[in-house]
Amino acid sequence: MTKPAITYRLIKKEKHTGARLGEIITPHGTFPTPMFMPVGTQASVKAMSPEELKEMGAGIILSNTYHLWLRPGEDLVEEAGGLHKFMNWDQGILTDSGGFQVFSLAELRNITEEGVHFRNHMSGEKLFLSPEKAIGIENALGADIMMSFDECPPFFESYSYIKKSVERTSRWAERGLKAHKNPETQALFGIVQGGGHQELRQQSAKDLVSLDFPGYSIGGLSVGESKAEMNHVLEFTTPLLPENKPRYLMGVGSPDALIDGAIRGIDMFDCVLPTRIARNGTCMTSHGRLVVKNAQFARDFSPLDDNCNCYTCRNYTRAYIRHLLKTEEILGLRLTSYHNLYFLLNLMKQVRQAIMDDNLLDFKENFFEEYGFNKKNARNF
Repeated sequence: MTKPAITYRLIKKEKHTGARLGEIITPHGTFPTPMFMPVGTQASVKAMSPEELKEMGAGIILSNTYHLWLRPGEDLVEEAGGLHKFMNWDQGILTDSGGFQVFSLAELRNITEEGVHFRNHMSGEKLFLSPEKAIGIENALGADIMMSFDECPPFFESYSYIKKSVERTSRWAERGLKAHKNPETQALFGIVQGGGHQELRQQSAKDLVSLDFPGYSIGGLSVGESKAEMNHVLEFTTPLLPENKPRYLMGVGSPDALIDGAIRGIDMFDCVLPTRIARNGTCMTSHGRLVVKNAQFARDFSPLDDNCNCYTCRNYTRAYIRHLLKTEEILGLRLTSYHNLYFLLNLMKQVRQAIMDDNLLDFKENFFEEYGFNKKNARNF
């Protein structure tokens, strides 16, 4: 029997919630869970160097199959020795399948049982992506963890459509598993879909668990539904997944969602949110959301967050960072990006400690109160 590419080790379950402290061992190192994964869409986390990501504690990052397939091409990455060597990153990498981009970026697409016909969102060129093609690209990229090719239907799509979509995604998952060439060095995860329908989530999870993937992700959330609706889906979906394997909630990265996801037994998260908002001058702080480009900070010589020990907060002031952003100096968005990524990675470190101490609910209450999530009509992420 082939040894799986990755191993999940459960260290502790929190007494009062479904949260779990663990670690995931990959061919390129071990990282603790729950963990937030910075997103490096084009084989680069925007504005950050690999050394900076290591410095802030990122044990694994995510890259995007769809974009790397288009540029520079999976063949070139494979020729370079795989993503790790190509981007000079010697720790964990996860690649998505490209499915979400196909369904979110392509205006004209035709879904068939074989795969999806669509047009390149940049050039208009006709393209085709199937489970076999997606897995082949991911094999060439060489990430430690790969995602199955799935359809991510809108959360509020009709029951009948989502049912057909779930059934097709299950068939695609089985085809992708058969096409996977490197199970001893790359772990392929199944993706549970089903919108907000408990019955369809149950069917999707049952189908995928029967295929014995080395890990499972929950897709189709954070796509327009409320936080309460997302948490409700997690509450009835996460328990359907094996306890001895990783659980990954795709595309989620706001501080409240990370804590709520961990409470419901999620081990891995990813999102472009921290770097995307950083480029517009929005920063996450222990006191809530701060838009450092605002005029009120022009003569504020304090750090972004007086409780933060990141490189940015140790060395630079709000006034200086505002100046950089207003004059469109690249250093400005580098400093805000560093801070936001550090903030989320440090938040997950605090969540892991709270699980160890069996006080995650108290931690949540205190964090939400300080951040402003409990305040009526507060504007958050």
